[in-house]
Amino acid sequence: MPYTYEQYRESADFIAGRFGCRPESMPSVAIVLGSGLGGLTEGLEESSALDYGAIPYFPQATALSHAGRLFCGRLGGARVFVFSGRFHCYEGLEPEQAAYYVRVLKLLGVKALLLTNAAGCINTDFGQGSLMLMKDHICLSPVSPCRGANDERFGARFFDMTRAYSPALRQTAARCAERAGITLHEGVYAFMGGPQYETPAEIRALRLLGADAVGMSTVPEVIEAAHCGIEAMCVSCLSNLAAGITDKPLSSDEVVQTAAQAAAKMSRLLTLVAGEAAQAVVCGKLA
Repeated sequence: MPYTYEQYRESADFIAGRFGCRPESMPSVAIVLGSGLGGLTEGLEESSALDYGAIPYFPQATALSHAGRLFCGRLGGARVFVFSGRFHCYEGLEPEQAAYYVRVLKLLGVKALLLTNAAGCINTDFGQGSLMLMKDHICLSPVSPCRGANDERFGARFFDMTRAYSPALRQTAARCAERAGITLHEGVYAFMGGPQYETPAEIRALRLLGADAVGMSTVPEVIEAAHCGIEAMCVSCLSNLAAGITDKPLSSDEVVQTAAQAAAKMSRLLTLVAGEAAQAVVCGKLA
């Protein structure tokens, strides 16, 4: 069932009211924490939190290690929203449900969306446990949160995806990674629906198509961000080697454990990027 503009508005007003966000104090940056990466919320200052279940029309996060809480606080000197846990189509959600929160952020005035995820590593030059800045994605399924009737208040019926992964935010992330001494690869992410992991044949095909990593999230949200005119970027924690690269069976335990081990450097990077992104908004360098 498609959502109405009034439902998105109700969610946005509820969040603003519960966090006491006035227009002059509204966060301009939002961060989404993927599998095993929820520890960043411990570094928030002056923070408060809401369960997703308390927010009108929000779906529930049911995936392992996804807390299902929205935080508002300060990070890197900037006031930010932090989503501890996200929504996936494999949980039984439609794409517009998985990306529901993006339109809510649009109505809250958020300009920059910093996404994270845990992904399988296809490009063995990168290696398990490393971080990859997404520069593009491959989506071979008809997944789009923008199917159905279009509401021009959010964006145009047909919209460009050439710069869906914001060049400005990617440059900021690369600069911050260098400053922090963090190796940050750049590559292409392939979206697969899950919840099953990919077959070795699928991984071979994705490698031929130019994919460096593979995962089950993020793409619906990036599509909606592009539709809404929100600048987006994503850093993947390459939490396991993709199917067929080794003889070892894939498991969610490995994904969560590897992501947790990389969480400290991910948190350092996002703290720096959030601060610079918020400053760029103030200076008019981000729309």
